[in-house]
Amino acid sequence: MRKYIVCIASEFKGNEFLEECQKAGWHVTLVTRNDIKDSDWAWSSLNRVETVDGHASPEAYIRTITNIAGNQPIDRVVGLDEFDVLTAARAREHLQMEGISGSYGLRFRDKLRMRNLASELGIPCPKFVGAFNQDAINEYLDTAPGPWIVKPRTEVSAFGIRKCETKDQVWQALTDLDNRNTWRDHPSQFLVEQFIAGKVYHVDSVVQNGEVVAAGVSEYGTPPFTVSHQGGVFSTYTLDYRSKIRKELETLNKRLLTGFGYKRGVAHAEFLRSDETGEMFLLEVACRVGGAYIANVTEYANGFNLWREWAKLETATDENPYKPPKLKKEYAGICLALAKEDYPDTSHFDDPEVVYRVHKPKHVGLILHSKKKDRLYELLASYADRITNEFLAVAPAKERYDE
Repeated sequence: MRKYIVCIASEFKGNEFLEECQKAGWHVTLVTRNDIKDSDWAWSSLNRVETVDGHASPEAYIRTITNIAGNQPIDRVVGLDEFDVLTAARAREHLQMEGISGSYGLRFRDKLRMRNLASELGIPCPKFVGAFNQDAINEYLDTAPGPWIVKPRTEVSAFGIRKCETKDQVWQALTDLDNRNTWRDHPSQFLVEQFIAGKVYHVDSVVQNGEVVAAGVSEYGTPPFTVSHQGGVFSTYTLDYRSKIRKELETLNKRLLTGFGYKRGVAHAEFLRSDETGEMFLLEVACRVGGAYIANVTEYANGFNLWREWAKLETATDENPYKPPKLKKEYAGICLALAKEDYPDTSHFDDPEVVYRVHKPKHVGLILHSKKKDRLYELLASYADRITNEFLAVAPAKERYDE
């Protein structure tokens, strides 16, 4: 009997997921925004498409999915974007389906819940406090050395983060938020934590039956916070397979996902290593595929695509069980930046290691792949400089994802 999956995508992404679901013989329904309906979706892998308004609320998506359930079966509901994870969870709860619940999903979505749980598990986090009680915030600021950042609990990447050098600046940031008089900007939607200078890493995992069965481990060239607030070229690349830091990250990531009780799916976890002490801290973890073409980089380096593995997990059955991928140990990385031109010409970046070119308005991006670590790192450094000199545009940091 054919099975049915509904995929929520409030952003254009996840074509590989859709393709893999169709390949597994499932009936695939896409629920997306009407203003991105005509994007280059994997149309041959879609059996049905439903749309909501461009700024639709989660309730609008849930209502649409409920209407779909009125005339066809639904066996799975999956949210492909970060902002779709909890919407999908609420839809499952409403339809009384199995899967991640809204409450459970918060540990991968709400950075305050994330830190509270990680701290209980003994996983180091930057010292933090929820922006609820005035006395508690003052006590925190008097005991946790600055600088500090005021960080949204449920935004993505570095959106909405404010760096503060003094106690007064923290309180001014919280007061400014309160004066906006909206629930989204209410200070309680933020946390305050120490700003720690250091290198940032990410581990991108495939999880089956509570075990990490495949993972890519990478290092950001420049921390995302710095890129989003000061501009520059974003880069990430495969970490040396023999490095002690890689082993530490793999161990910490397994502890994190096991402690969070994550049973099936993909995860994108970010960790920071302090320049001052060398200690590793959790920055965030999400139960979805990382952005910025990380899935493509991981595929070139390690031989598996996170979107496809996630889809295989979701569509696995007793007759067609999931089989973890065979891993390869090569190297890949990406240079990505905002460009001054609509579609910059990168044809003169012609080294044979260039395996993918980003085609997106006002962006310049190149993925490189090599079996040799030193060659990859050398090219990425050179390309970052060339992109900076030839193409780079700097835009002011956004406060919100949808601005």
